[in-house]
Amino acid sequence: MKGWERKTLGEVCVVDKRQGIYKGLPYVGLEHIESRTGRFVGSTEPLGVKSSTFKFSPEHVLYGRLRPYLSKVMLPDFTGHCSTEIFPLKPRPELTREFLQYWFLRDATVEQIDATSTGARMPRADMNAVLDLEFPLPPLAEQRRIVSILDEAFEGIATAKANAEKNLQNARALFESHLQSVFSQRGEGWVETTVDQISTNLDSKRVPITKSDRTSGEYRYYGASGIVDYVADYIFDGDALLVSEDGANLLMRSTPIAFSVSGKYWVNNHAHILKFENMPTQRFVEFYLESIKLDEYIRGAAQPKLTQAALNSIPIPIPKSAHARAAIVESIESILAETQRLASIYERKLAALEALKKSLLDQAFSGKLNRGLHG
Repeated sequence: MKGWERKTLGEVCVVDKRQGIYKGLPYVGLEHIESRTGRFVGSTEPLGVKSSTFKFSPEHVLYGRLRPYLSKVMLPDFTGHCSTEIFPLKPRPELTREFLQYWFLRDATVEQIDATSTGARMPRADMNAVLDLEFPLPPLAEQRRIVSILDEAFEGIATAKANAEKNLQNARALFESHLQSVFSQRGEGWVETTVDQISTNLDSKRVPITKSDRTSGEYRYYGASGIVDYVADYIFDGDALLVSEDGANLLMRSTPIAFSVSGKYWVNNHAHILKFENMPTQRFVEFYLESIKLDEYIRGAAQPKLTQAALNSIPIPIPKSAHARAAIVESIESILAETQRLASIYERKLAALEALKKSLLDQAFSGKLNRGLHG
């Protein structure tokens, strides 16, 4: 690459490793740096801390050294002090902060820094080893050109990702709205029942196996939120509805708490197992449980739990007619299939945009980035 130099990070940055207690200055911890954008999400109000920290200025680049946060990079616009889990690096005159920031965001850089990490419980990057990493340094004019292209491209990517994420949320909201409509507009012939009146509980047949005692195999091993493992044997065969018995997800609902299973499988004691007379009734109950909040039926703060008695007490509104149940389930499944199709499209779009970002960063630091590549 014409005009580019190969130096080490330590040759193009000034690192002041002195620690101190800096009262009267804003504080930045890893939790205050947004991973994807590098935005500061803390307060600029002065804050003193008891432990020693590093001081920084608007000339520095802040970079997280703790393994889970190796891609957290911030360009501060104020003077403050930061956690010792953050490296404050001050670029020398031949290097711009923005070019350095993009270098830190490359997958290749993150992998190199991660390789220097030591410590079993909380692995941290070794600053001396990081400063010895090779740094590709183009002339300042080329740095600014590359940064300009990346800024423009990343802004467009961020907008496209925001749109895709919004569309994904809208698709899921459409399905949830349909569920609410189905269960709130009950027609004639509906009755109120409970789980134990329309299903057979098979909890007594569950068998938990500790991880060390499991033998790997082809059969699914289910827990509270889905498949936990694959084991060599099974204890259930056929259709059933599993409902989470415990875990934070009962309240957070980040994954389904009721899910249909079929075939041969094993279930531990973290999921209730219910057998229904037919699939439309099973699916109807599954969709209904997914559409309502269960907070009032859950006990325990540290370890939320939905007991069998509590599950049995949940009122289930349902058509008396098996034909009506089947028609409702068919309608819901049709909307669900369309929602999943749209979600798949938007998720592929998000993955493609993320891949584009990585590709642009690779091109930028190999001297192959030209205007128009991202258009």
